[in-house]
Amino acid sequence: MMAQTETFQLSTAAAEAYESTFVPALFAEWAPHLCDLAAVGPGQRVLDVACGTGIVARVAADRVGGAGQVVGVDLNDAMLTVARRVRPDLEWRQGNAEALPFPSASFDRVLCQMALMFFPDRARALREMRRVAAVGGVVALVVPASLGDQPAYGPFVEMATRHAGPEAASLLSAYFACGELPWLTELVDSADLRVTATRSRAGRATFPSVDAFVAAEVESTPLVARISGEVYRRIREDARDVLRPFTAASGRVEIPLAGHLVAAQP
Repeated sequence: MMAQTETFQLSTAAAEAYESTFVPALFAEWAPHLCDLAAVGPGQRVLDVACGTGIVARVAADRVGGAGQVVGVDLNDAMLTVARRVRPDLEWRQGNAEALPFPSASFDRVLCQMALMFFPDRARALREMRRVAAVGGVVALVVPASLGDQPAYGPFVEMATRHAGPEAASLLSAYFACGELPWLTELVDSADLRVTATRSRAGRATFPSVDAFVAAEVESTPLVARISGEVYRRIREDARDVLRPFTAASGRVEIPLAGHLVAAQP
């Protein structure tokens, strides 16, 4: 698989929208499962890599309690601005996952949710997670399964590609680039991490309408600036047919999202 080279830098307004839309619709569901797999518990030192607006860090903080320490690190300043607003009591640091700004063996648990696919050098990022993990610690991550295993996202990306061309396929499928579990565990092993557990589960992404789903998917990537208003209109229109099996009478859509969780030790 090729490394993803697009940069998904966000404005503060976009980061606020990420917190208000994507976190409740999608990411909040997976954070407890990631913390469960990593056995996050009282008194631990926890690092949330590529923390975004900090949902994993927040869940971890509730588990480690006052005797623990939770740090979130992200390359995107806007994400950290929102994270600090939501949980000013936690530590938020700007930093690159491929060169984490922490000493070796600093954390008992190193977590990474739905971000590995966006790192230009994924193996290097995993080696950095291993470096900052303490002896006996755990590195745990979650990624979406491959696009072929997504009964709603797969047809949606195929439809959007028909309208917007190969660039739409590249941008909208980037999220699923690490979704083959054997490949993923091999990548983790290559970073001198010993895989100790894997789990695959079916989650869901919930949106108030098909239009809300399309807006979230298209406008959270550079695609929105690279297509015409007419192309965007056709994508919204055809999405109603593609996503009809997942749409309730009220208009609410529940999009299945398959994902893989992996835990490993140095």
